Amino acid sequence: MVNQYISVEKDQNRLMLKAKGEWTLASVPEIERQLEEIGYELPVTWDVSEVSEFDSAGILLFTEYYKTFLAHTSVEVVGYTENQKEMYDLLKEDHVVIELPKEDNLFEALGKSTVKFFQDVKEFIEFFGHVFYTLFLTLKNPKDLRIKEIVYHIHKSGFNALVIIALTSFLVGMVIAYQGAVQLAKFGADIFIVDTVAISITRELGPMITAIVIAGRSGSSYTAEIGAMKITEEIAAMRTMGFDPYAFLVLPRIIAMMIALPLLIFFSDIVGIFGGMVASEMQLGISMTLFIDRLYEVLEVKHYILGMIKGPVFAFLIASVGAFRGFQVSHNTESIGLHTTSSVVNGIFLVIAFDALFSVIYTELGL
Repeated sequence: MVNQYISVEKDQNRLMLKAKGEWTLASVPEIERQLEEIGYELPVTWDVSEVSEFDSAGILLFTEYYKTFLAHTSVEVVGYTENQKEMYDLLKEDHVVIELPKEDNLFEALGKSTVKFFQDVKEFIEFFGHVFYTLFLTLKNPKDLRIKEIVYHIHKSGFNALVIIALTSFLVGMVIAYQGAVQLAKFGADIFIVDTVAISITRELGPMITAIVIAGRSGSSYTAEIGAMKITEEIAAMRTMGFDPYAFLVLPRIIAMMIALPLLIFFSDIVGIFGGMVASEMQLGISMTLFIDRLYEVLEVKHYILGMIKGPVFAFLIASVGAFRGFQVSHNTESIGLHTTSSVVNGIFLVIAFDALFSVIYTELGL
């Protein structure tokens, strides 16, 4: 049931308005709707004696409509308290009427999302321009390459991720073997579980799973680190001192990621195949010796290479998106969380999209 905040009594000579209830921020939209239904043709007596609570939003709304009525007819206000009068006197001069944000309809929301998307694309292209220009200058002067920072980020993004990569890859290998074993056992083709595990992990699952884990782990940390530096004005200070943030913050992270991720993919392939080997012995009774012998027959070196070629591309995308979102952080802590989330989502999406692109290319080339 909608509260009645305004009652209206009308006679031939006067309009009596009686305000009731709580005139606060929460009730302002409903009160405004009720006030809009009142006409301006008669002099007004406005009684506020039954208002139980006024806050600044309520006073501002009262002031706005008091002036509106006054522009068309005479207005007399009665029943106000001393506190209400003091609040009115405080806010009536140079006040700003609070307008509650209205909810966008479908087309407005779609339009805003489209504009924001193309704005992000434009800024991302500008970011890439900065990155490639900085890389070009660095290649012209190799002594400017920050080896110490690159090694640090290789250790942080690569070596420190070995445990989670090993656990994830091992479990994925086991799941693939278990699921494949159930189907292959129906046809007496148990040994082909080796082909399924080895080729699927080295060509597709190993690179993609590793990249997704790194996007969630290291890509997000790049955004948070650079975003925190932006909030604390460290990036502005670097520019003031003549240091290029892209050379000091972005390029070392991208290069480190492009070195670390192929190595992590190689490690992931080995652990994933081992997980499939364990599951095959448990589910199908295929010994590790027989599994390895079959592995030598079916797993060509090209499968490893085709999988690891994806590594530098995935790494470049993850590190670039992480750094780009970090530079987008505004000067509040909530922005760090929002852009870190965007970094992970964008990174994972690009990894999956480019993995699909690689699959199409490999298929068309007959690889």
